[in-house]
Amino acid sequence: MKKLFETDLEALRHTASHILAQSVKRLYPDTKLGIGPAIEDGFYYDFLRKEPFAPGDIEKITAEMKNIIKENLRVEKLECDREKAAEILKDEPLKLEILSEIPDARVSFYKQGEFIDLCAGPHVSSTGQVKHFKLLNISSAYWRGNENRETLQRIYGVCFPTAEELEEYLKNLEEAKKRDHRVLGPAIGLFSLQPEYGAGLVYWHPRGGTTRKIIEDFWRDSHLERGYHLVYTPHIADVSLWEKSGHLSFYKENMFPPINIENNVSYQLKPMNCPFHILIYQSSLHSYREFPIRWAELGTVYRYEKDGVLHGTLRVRGFTQDDAHIFCRPDQIESEVVDVLDFVMYFLSSFGFSEYEIYLSTRPDKFVGSVENWERATKALENALMKKNLQYQVDPGEGVFYGPKIDLKIRDCLRRTWQCSTIQVDFNIPERFGLKYVNQANKFERPIMIHRAIMGSLERFFGVLIEHYSGNFPVWLAPVQLKILPIADRIIPYAEEILAFSRKNKIRAEMDVSQESLNKKIRIAENEKVPVIAVVGEKEQSSRTVAVRVHKKGMVGVYPVEELVKKIRALDNTRKIEIDI
Repeated sequence: MKKLFETDLEALRHTASHILAQSVKRLYPDTKLGIGPAIEDGFYYDFLRKEPFAPGDIEKITAEMKNIIKENLRVEKLECDREKAAEILKDEPLKLEILSEIPDARVSFYKQGEFIDLCAGPHVSSTGQVKHFKLLNISSAYWRGNENRETLQRIYGVCFPTAEELEEYLKNLEEAKKRDHRVLGPAIGLFSLQPEYGAGLVYWHPRGGTTRKIIEDFWRDSHLERGYHLVYTPHIADVSLWEKSGHLSFYKENMFPPINIENNVSYQLKPMNCPFHILIYQSSLHSYREFPIRWAELGTVYRYEKDGVLHGTLRVRGFTQDDAHIFCRPDQIESEVVDVLDFVMYFLSSFGFSEYEIYLSTRPDKFVGSVENWERATKALENALMKKNLQYQVDPGEGVFYGPKIDLKIRDCLRRTWQCSTIQVDFNIPERFGLKYVNQANKFERPIMIHRAIMGSLERFFGVLIEHYSGNFPVWLAPVQLKILPIADRIIPYAEEILAFSRKNKIRAEMDVSQESLNKKIRIAENEKVPVIAVVGEKEQSSRTVAVRVHKKGMVGVYPVEELVKKIRALDNTRKIEIDI
């Protein structure tokens, strides 16, 4: 177990944000300050000014930041009473607003040279320690995240302790642009977005639909093997269900408006699957002997996300959650969480993810349920992580209002992290719906409910897969595993035999019968990122073989058709990542 954020790195990046703000104030004195925190990999600062920053301003601001670093200004922490603080901030309206919300009698500032900022820290001791940084871009942001407030200009930057770390980060940043799923996905025929007919909605094309089916089939089979039962629920329900579940109280801003049906009855698009699973549970009486009860659903949900946060398939308004709910006794929480962690590791490793960041989120200030239940559930989650010997970070107070949780972020090939799996213990919904079961003493008792998702959402997971593999899916996930290229029309009958034999053996195969040259056909197949290409001509026809090319490797040999199909089937069945034909 370790702290959520390394303090020395936070201090370095926080100081970089102050150097950025000092640079902007030197160059554009009329600019007003917002906030400037350290974030993962870097920092940002928000500014209020009449004129927008121009692209060329980044270079000027960077040059002035370097001057401030060369000056090696001492960074000092100062404390004063609120009256003195208000005097210091008299020309900074946004800072005065922050000051008005601080309950303490005395507040802290950090000062470097002529620049002083209301701040709790931490910081390094001098500006000269911030050596390896780069400003990345300028974007807009609402003050305090409120769209009805001032629009600020946010400058983002990255900062690292060494030049090597900065160089690696920038290199990965460039590589990430090449892997952008919003470009690759449509280019290779996986999906499209049609914002003019509905922003944040994903259209799965035939090839994307094929890979989606593969993922879904693997998901379903894996769940059935582990004692889950599959359920299917509606997309809408009477608005009263969402009132009872508490979603209208706690989650209304993320829900679409109700739909009015006949007789003034209102229906609500579902933002969650949980209340539906609750209704299924309530349809019969349960005994302690039945527990644990594990139900899973690939359920499409709808959440209102603002236009500004929509991002390809990673942040959408309609998506399919790989949802599961486990109903269990309190004494079963730990063992169920261990089983879920085993399942998560197996599932994600099958897709090529083996590195994670894991967080244990504990009780927030506002919560439902008893402290005793919270402590029991949190301890069960902690014990499960320790039994699995998993390194994790405690995220204090970041549990959801209804219970503690474990969040798991996968690390991709560029070392980026993506939120996927979550395991949440829920005291709220069983209480709200009056769930019960008959215990050993033949009395009613309240079950515990565990919410669990592995992929998080299918759309998001698919986008991560595209970027992780740069569209070059392993054979078992590739929508087209084999592309057959006859060199002339007279070879087409033989190529059709290969196509039929491959499909009979459950190989996802296609054939290119266009009039393009062989080199052009190969380029097309390579651009489509088909893992295996079979070239056939007179020589191959007479020997009943194929000349095999592997994506990004080139020619690997000549094989009898049966042997090639056998090799592809082996890669498919074992879910191997590398293509070793």
